[in-house]
Amino acid sequence: MTAWLSAEEWQAVRLSLDVATRSVAGSLLPAVAVAWVLTRLRFPGRALLDALVHLPLVVPPVVVGWGLLMLFGIRGPIGAPLHEWFGVRLVFTTDGAALATAVMSFPLIVRSVRLGLENVDQGLEAAARTLGAGPVDRFLTVTLPLMSPGILAGAVTAFAAGLGEFGAVITFASNIPGQTQTLPLAIYAATQTPGGEATAARLALVSFGLAVSGLLLAELIARRMHLWLGRG
Repeated sequence: MTAWLSAEEWQAVRLSLDVATRSVAGSLLPAVAVAWVLTRLRFPGRALLDALVHLPLVVPPVVVGWGLLMLFGIRGPIGAPLHEWFGVRLVFTTDGAALATAVMSFPLIVRSVRLGLENVDQGLEAAARTLGAGPVDRFLTVTLPLMSPGILAGAVTAFAAGLGEFGAVITFASNIPGQTQTLPLAIYAATQTPGGEATAARLALVSFGLAVSGLLLAELIARRMHLWLGRG
């Protein structure tokens, strides 16, 4: 691939893989926790929380990026303290690109985990309770293994979706080569450059291949986990 792509193009691919990986790593545990709360608990405001979690799926990604810019910009209510107290700046950085990608892919993980959790037989948890297992033990030994196909499938799907995130990233993190120029942004830049059609085509093929591979991997993992749990 390094012979087919230039150094700059390969850098965009590596940056996309890095951003997508970091976005999933940072959002996976919170997504599992939110999915469990939405599935197992009943409380006032649950419907509002559900709507807020899934908001990135229905609003334009540019709006999400703008919201992050208002919150995490160096003058924002969260970004200003981070910058002044800890020297952390997210806007126009690789970390910011990972944050924007995580916000956009968060609902995908939550939905997948909820589907996995809804398929867990609560009778097994009740049986474990009667045998003296505490809440943590029940979750770790019964619930978590049974919902693991949803977790893994959600993580891989979110990773594949993160590779293609454009609107939120370019709005919040901009399009800086070597720092925030992920694969979709590099494709966009190539289309705006005279004679860049060949570059855009090569990068689009890479993007297509990565996305299809990610989706196939998610399906494979889900099937293998279901077979493994069925044998168990």
